[in-house]
Amino acid sequence: MARPDLNLLFTLDVLLAEGSVAGAARRLRLSPSAMSRALARLREATGDPLLVRAGRGMVASPRALELRDAIGQLVQDAESALRPAGKLDLGQVERTFTLRASEGFVENFGAKLLARIAGEAPGVRLHFLHKLDKDSGPLRDGSVDLETGVVDRAIGPEVRAQRLFRDRYIGVVRAGHPLSDGEITPARFAAAAHVHVSRRDSDKGPIDAALAGLGLQRQIATTVGGFAAALALVRATDLVTCVHERHTGVLYAGMHSFALPLMLAPFTVSMLWHPRLDADLTHRWLRGCVRDACAE
Repeated sequence: MARPDLNLLFTLDVLLAEGSVAGAARRLRLSPSAMSRALARLREATGDPLLVRAGRGMVASPRALELRDAIGQLVQDAESALRPAGKLDLGQVERTFTLRASEGFVENFGAKLLARIAGEAPGVRLHFLHKLDKDSGPLRDGSVDLETGVVDRAIGPEVRAQRLFRDRYIGVVRAGHPLSDGEITPARFAAAAHVHVSRRDSDKGPIDAALAGLGLQRQIATTVGGFAAALALVRATDLVTCVHERHTGVLYAGMHSFALPLMLAPFTVSMLWHPRLDADLTHRWLRGCVRDACAE
């Protein structure tokens, strides 16, 4: 079955309002013959005459009278949908957003972000989801509204990204650890017993590559899946671990941190979202809140 021409709804709305082919033609800036052809198409589509001649004028059929209010509302809704969104009233918004982020985001930035949201849009809720991979599928299918991370080749090409902050790897040990005193050389750093953070046992990162370039290798005592677990072990032992400085600041509070004795480039943590949400006013406001919460 052929799909109906929805442009005819606008024509029918004007015809019913004017009650005249000539009046509707003037309002839509069409010729009378073009409007007559449009009326013929409407009659064919609805199976009803819609407007019938009565003396010198035309009157709506019973079917047209039934349709008039519904057609008018449809046209208003369509015109509203095709206009730029109006001013956002945050006090009236009732919405839940899912924000996917790596470990440490909630601990470091969550409280500030939630305070801002509660003060401006009390009807907005955040569902924080732990980011386990770089798959863009959840952004694409709408199960995730916003996420944070480092942009790389695993991110879908259509995904939008905006810089949040620069970060770097640092070393962390317990207060009073031998590495908290004296110069930390690459050899001294590598010789310490390390907690390696990785979701895969064999996974090596930029720290191992930098050490390998110096002919050194870390002594890895154990591997864990996240920064929180690594820091919990380090806090209670003589182990050392490497974490993201800004992303995990709250997690290593009270411990000793130090710059790595290696040539490692800093990296950029960005905010990511699907382009279909670009113009969504509430989502745009949320992006501003996240950006401000993470401001350096």
